[in-house]
Amino acid sequence: MAEPFVSLIGAGPGDPELLTLKGARRLREANVIVYDRLAAPELLAHAHPDAELINAGKEPGNPGLGQDEINRLIVQKALEGKRVARLKGGDPFVFGRGGEEALACAEAGVAFEVIPGITSGIAAPAYAGIPVTHRGISTSVTLVTGHEDFESSGVDWESLGRLGGTLVLMMSVGSLPEICSALVGAGRDPKTPVAAIEWGTRPEQRVVMATLENLPREASRFKLKAPAAVVVGEVTALREQIAWVERLPLWGKRVLVTRAREQASALAVLLEDLGADVVTFPLISIEEASSPESLTDALERLGGGGFSWVLFASTNGVERTRTAMAALAMDSRAFAGVKVGAIGPATADALERSGITPDITASVSTSEGLLAELPESGRGEVVLLIRAEEGRRVLPDGLRERGFDVEEVAAYRTVFAESDTSAIRAQIEVGEIDAVTFASSSTVLNYVDLMGDKCVPGVVACIGPATAATARDLGIEPTVVAQSHTIEGLVDALRSAFGNV
Repeated sequence: MAEPFVSLIGAGPGDPELLTLKGARRLREANVIVYDRLAAPELLAHAHPDAELINAGKEPGNPGLGQDEINRLIVQKALEGKRVARLKGGDPFVFGRGGEEALACAEAGVAFEVIPGITSGIAAPAYAGIPVTHRGISTSVTLVTGHEDFESSGVDWESLGRLGGTLVLMMSVGSLPEICSALVGAGRDPKTPVAAIEWGTRPEQRVVMATLENLPREASRFKLKAPAAVVVGEVTALREQIAWVERLPLWGKRVLVTRAREQASALAVLLEDLGADVVTFPLISIEEASSPESLTDALERLGGGGFSWVLFASTNGVERTRTAMAALAMDSRAFAGVKVGAIGPATADALERSGITPDITASVSTSEGLLAELPESGRGEVVLLIRAEEGRRVLPDGLRERGFDVEEVAAYRTVFAESDTSAIRAQIEVGEIDAVTFASSSTVLNYVDLMGDKCVPGVVACIGPATAATARDLGIEPTVVAQSHTIEGLVDALRSAFGNV
């Protein structure tokens, strides 16, 4: 049996990319992960596929597991010889009751470690453009919880009211009237500027600006909800100049990404870097071709002079070819005797990363674009066309019409993925999703099959003319089509659609 071990991991304030490297590693290694609601759900993607995931589930109005139950649970799982990751929002030792969990481990003789996280008391203000200290304005910051019962909490509000500097109230939404009244009663200027930051660092972040005397009224007017960090002090006035998140070009826009699950992350990262709230809705998956030996056989004949051209019709074809070559102990030198063509810049980039420099690259990422780059007469030339199992016939038929001898090899197949549409449909119908992206005709086909042609957001962005044509054929009018038929081009098209070029 393995040695009992518990990692108390700070998940950070909400943005999943603010998890520490060590925290991510421990999540990958864990047999059991016990998590709470303030730990971003995306962090569970780090978990091993066989890991047991347990939702501790504490939230306002829903107590979930009590703290004593959680303590017993993590000790019990560790004593079963499992590596336990206790994933806690923010930092485990800043109003996170991590100390109690550490004591439970110590008393049971279970080895443990503490992996600090970024506390929302510092991070939420930073994402709102508020430094909690600033030379000439505030040289101190005090973090205090308002979660305890106001009358019996033991917090010395009178002293805090006289203290000065920056005050950050955490878990205080339910006690704002009492807290503000106590601070003003203790001498804090009622006109002191205040910022209440709801879901700080997350795409749904919202900031309510007020003064100490009118914060309860403003919080009620804007229906402020937990989790929220409330910053009291003159530093909040700096937000007017240095708020940065809201100035990101896609901030406040929720974008539906329909790419295959294994490809969605690259597009999601680009969109999130521009402030978008990304909802992944994978409509296709890329799977092995029905006859994978066809690609292997063709690659083994590359060096024998049997082919004049090798044409790649997608980045997926390049990736599958690279995998097949590795299995055959082949490298880019196998392409020395043939000319190579790529259907567009993205496919050309994928080839370059594999050490293969294409001789021609279509400037327009369509079959028609690649045909336009090839010789008008192909008599006597043999083409190896590496493509999807399904797809348009424009390229192979066009090559044959020009006299090329074409050998088509399916490197992969595109399979429609089954997805639960109820949540997506509901969000679209109430206007909570602003845009949808289509990176291939296959995604459009499955979208219409699952959702119909009426349930679409206000902005429809297509990666290129072929995808846009499929959308129109199926009753969906694209709002914008990428000029550069790449993922980067698709992102630029979205920026243009929202007026943020």
